[in-house]
Amino acid sequence: MSTQDNTLTNEPVFERIALIGGGLIGSSLAWASRKKGLARHVAVTSRSEATRQRIAELGFADSLHEDIKGAVTGAELVIVCTPVGACGAAAEAMAPYLKPGAIVTDVGSVKQAVVRDMGPHIPEGVHFIPGHPIAGTEHSGPDAGFAELFEGRWCILTPLPGGDPAATAKLRRFWEGAGSMIEEMDAEHHDKVLAITSHLPHLIAYTIVGTAVGLEESTKNEVIKFSASGFRDFTRIAASDPVMWRDIFLNNREAVLEMLQRFSEDITHLQRAIRWGEADTLEQMFTRTRAIRRGIIEAKQA
Repeated sequence: MSTQDNTLTNEPVFERIALIGGGLIGSSLAWASRKKGLARHVAVTSRSEATRQRIAELGFADSLHEDIKGAVTGAELVIVCTPVGACGAAAEAMAPYLKPGAIVTDVGSVKQAVVRDMGPHIPEGVHFIPGHPIAGTEHSGPDAGFAELFEGRWCILTPLPGGDPAATAKLRRFWEGAGSMIEEMDAEHHDKVLAITSHLPHLIAYTIVGTAVGLEESTKNEVIKFSASGFRDFTRIAASDPVMWRDIFLNNREAVLEMLQRFSEDITHLQRAIRWGEADTLEQMFTRTRAIRRGIIEAKQA
């Protein structure tokens, strides 16, 4: 782990980087790279003509490309900023044009599926280092990006066995320059950790808000009108990109289902405590979980 100072040097980490996708993460990386001098040239590609037009208007790309070839040619770093389900196709499309010695990474919230889908397409001589910045908002699209998104947030790298340590070190410097703290772990462990810290909470949020939507109209209107902070927090989480989260759940299904089963058992335990008036059980549970919140605040992740 490293939390080194993010003070910039005169030299960029990379001469040219290519961002595959210009949504929240891609646009934020572009803004951070430009603001902090992490790359001399930021190339961006998007399949959507409307998105490309908006990126041109916002001005965070040094060059804008309709196809992947134009973006990745000559790039020293390629970051795939698409939903997890599209990573494999992106890797296949870019493979013939990757520069020897280039680094390819991604920003997906699932890592085993990314290794499975992207890995076979990465040619010899190109360094494949999956990654996941744990940063985001409920907003999406090129307008959502901002340079400070990664400040003080963790970025997890999952280098493959036998990978080049020098390439990993260079990618670490890039993310540190963007403001991130870095942790390295294997892909399987990453997926289990994120299943409980991110994926299950989103699944619960989508479910609770979906339950509210299913109420009769008069009650649903009152739910919206009198929303307390807890429900508002759930609606914020449930407003996240539906395509991205569809792909996450489908590609991390085993870990998510394992955590969902454990959660279901805990819910049953609490249900019994409420039914039978077990005050001590409820208080002990709430005291234990309160300590987790304090720990998150102390770690400056809230």
